[in-house]
Amino acid sequence: MGRPFPWAASSRSLGGFQPSPGAAGPLGYPQQTGQFGGQMAGPQPGMPGAFPGAPASLAGPPQKKLDPDSIPSITQVIEDDQLKKGGQVFSTNIRGQVPPLVTTDFTVQDQGNASPRFIRCTTYSLPCTADLAKQCQVPLASIIKPFARLPKDETPLYVVNHGETGPIRCNRCKAYMCPYMQFIDGGRRYQCGFCNCVSEVPVFYFQHLDHMGRRVDFYERPELSLGSYEFAATLDYCKNNKPPNPPAYIFMIDVSYNNIKSGLVKLICDELKTLLEKLPREEGAESSAIKVGFVTYNKVLHFYNVKSALAQPQMMVVSDTAEMFVPLLDGFLVNYQDSRAVIYNLLDQIPDMFADTNESETVFAPVIQAGVEAFKAAECSGKLFIFHSSMPTAEAPGKLKNRDDKKLVNTEKEKTLFQPQKGVYEQLSKDCVAQGCCVDLFLFPSQYVDMATMADVPSHTGGSVYKYNNFQVETDGEHFLRDLRKDVQKSIGFDAIMRVRTSTGFRATDFFGAIHMNNTTDIEMAAVDCDKAVTVEFKHDDTLSEETGALMQCALLYTTISGQRRLRIHNLSLHCSSQLSELYMRCETDSLINFFAKSAYRAILNQPLKNVREILVNQTAHMLACYRKNCASPSAASQLILPDAMKVFPVYMNSLMKTAPLVGSTELSTDDRAHQRLSVMAMGVEDTQLLLYPRLIPLHTLDVNSEALPAPVRCSEERLADSGMFLLENGHSMFLWLGQASPPDLIQSIFNLPSLAHLQGHMPALPELDNPLSKKVRSVINGLLDKRPNSMKLQIVRQRDKPEMLFRQFLVEDKGLHGSASYMDFLCYVHREIRQLLT
Repeated sequence: MGRPFPWAASSRSLGGFQPSPGAAGPLGYPQQTGQFGGQMAGPQPGMPGAFPGAPASLAGPPQKKLDPDSIPSITQVIEDDQLKKGGQVFSTNIRGQVPPLVTTDFTVQDQGNASPRFIRCTTYSLPCTADLAKQCQVPLASIIKPFARLPKDETPLYVVNHGETGPIRCNRCKAYMCPYMQFIDGGRRYQCGFCNCVSEVPVFYFQHLDHMGRRVDFYERPELSLGSYEFAATLDYCKNNKPPNPPAYIFMIDVSYNNIKSGLVKLICDELKTLLEKLPREEGAESSAIKVGFVTYNKVLHFYNVKSALAQPQMMVVSDTAEMFVPLLDGFLVNYQDSRAVIYNLLDQIPDMFADTNESETVFAPVIQAGVEAFKAAECSGKLFIFHSSMPTAEAPGKLKNRDDKKLVNTEKEKTLFQPQKGVYEQLSKDCVAQGCCVDLFLFPSQYVDMATMADVPSHTGGSVYKYNNFQVETDGEHFLRDLRKDVQKSIGFDAIMRVRTSTGFRATDFFGAIHMNNTTDIEMAAVDCDKAVTVEFKHDDTLSEETGALMQCALLYTTISGQRRLRIHNLSLHCSSQLSELYMRCETDSLINFFAKSAYRAILNQPLKNVREILVNQTAHMLACYRKNCASPSAASQLILPDAMKVFPVYMNSLMKTAPLVGSTELSTDDRAHQRLSVMAMGVEDTQLLLYPRLIPLHTLDVNSEALPAPVRCSEERLADSGMFLLENGHSMFLWLGQASPPDLIQSIFNLPSLAHLQGHMPALPELDNPLSKKVRSVINGLLDKRPNSMKLQIVRQRDKPEMLFRQFLVEDKGLHGSASYMDFLCYVHREIRQLLT
């Protein structure tokens, strides 16, 4: 039964898949149940949806007959791409070129299109018409990470400065000068590639053309020869036509009873002494231009004057939280280097000042309000780092009450668990964005805190939310500090506004991210850092031409960490085709799943989970059926034929359906589900890829003398070995799994213990032992911790121990804990749906 794939040039086929009994009723083709991307409609009443709601119907014979090795594997796809394209240079001089996978190591050479580190697409060949797009239901989207980190061997972006005149732009559509502008008339005029309008070349910018019609200074001007570059912005691009001040960071520490008792406040204060030395600074600058300020709070707020001239810091208390104001202007936001001695003093004193507190109630909205007011008074943008422990129950604006209700799970009202409470926080988000105030929230809850509402402001201001349940300094301290260090030091831009322009025929219609939208075109972000991505969906408004292709330009106006106003431009040209086979050939599964995750996570705010899961399954079947019908070579209906570029799409889709936000189970914490939903909204392609398909590395096959890591294995229990040691990580969680037959010398080398039985309790990190294996394993773990945007807490699990259940939910190819399908079952189900669509 599990015979090998008959290989076809552009597809894989599955030999004689038998659909299991209990199939859903016949579905008309094309199917009319809403979709993500394109026109979104709710599922029709009475739609047969056997799969999403009722995994039980999947129990059936196929499991025994099919060989798991015969179905497409993500680890294999990743390995093949690394072998084929790893270590190579990817030149961006060709329109619609599909880049290497996000998991592949490669170097980018910008030759006129933005690097895939900045922009990735769901497909690099757009269908020429809206009808074709509708027919295949493959969403057309880009995932843009405007501040993506570049490796050391790639050139940082050039800054182009045109002085007083500022950047040159098309008179009609306002697109910025870029490689898609065509110079004509001996170089005196240029035609815009986006709207075709012809404009005069300003006198100072004039240059002669060569025999090819190209300007002779083509290679000296980044904006003519590169896909990504920056312009220095003039005063027209600044608030009130004044140059901005450098941004500020305010550290706001909840000093209520829990945080003092757990030792958290002391931990933060001690860390800040060294961390403030490492504030981000411009290339080549001596020190950071970022100003810093400090607030502590419980039911009232304490502001600190840390002016460099003072011998001791001074505290000022604001107890009227309904009318928030900043009680001091001079001395609140200071330069760290100047006020270092006073700040040290303050950080030493804070833990002692509140050592005997009994105050357990806190406020929250007034804390954010205070930050906004401080930035207003100082006329700057910046970021608030808020360290908070419990639901804000004290009498004040934004007071919250417990609304966690497990009875709502799997009902029409479940969506309310994900919706933030309206009112104060909604207005606060707007105020923050208007001022360029980004909020990062570090939460240390021991019970429900209404994450959906507390995280609302961070998730609309380009901020991040970090959560440490039942925090203990011994086991979680280092994990939290790693997050804090990354967060304070990452490269970032402030008070940003982004617009995506396109050439005629299509336009940007929908936007997902940690963003705020005041209108339909301007994406506003109080801050945007190197890990934040915005997913943009496109729709046709006319026919696209195969000849000219499709162009997009992402322009981001922002303030740098030293207070300069800049424009960052990313340009990308895509292929267009009237052949659907081109679209499927140039698809990118990792980008598609990023789009579907964000679409589904937004949809659960408005409709029942069951509908959302149904749409995901139906659309998966529809995209694959359309390929089968229009692009694949004829073969028996019993064969499952998948486009090569999408052959592992079902693995990711099944994994997405098993994530906490999409699983209706009363065992899952509402806050954890809300947290994951919001985190994913700002993720780039590599982060969603890893989250939905964790890396599982067999460490027992590690070669201590080699730089290379063992090849990851498939995320399934079948791949674990009783005598093995496996490391699993998905960017948020990290496990070291030990088989019950692990050799004693392995345990001795790693843990300095005679056997597995001696391993007790929580170990926050592996002991530092002086032997080659211990050193190598720790260096592998530290390498991964450095590489990922978030810290991960290492959890050590022994085979067949109770905590192993937690580990198992990351084996995404297997059946889920909450009754969700295995990859094999899901594939059989999708295959059955495809066959019904085709008959």
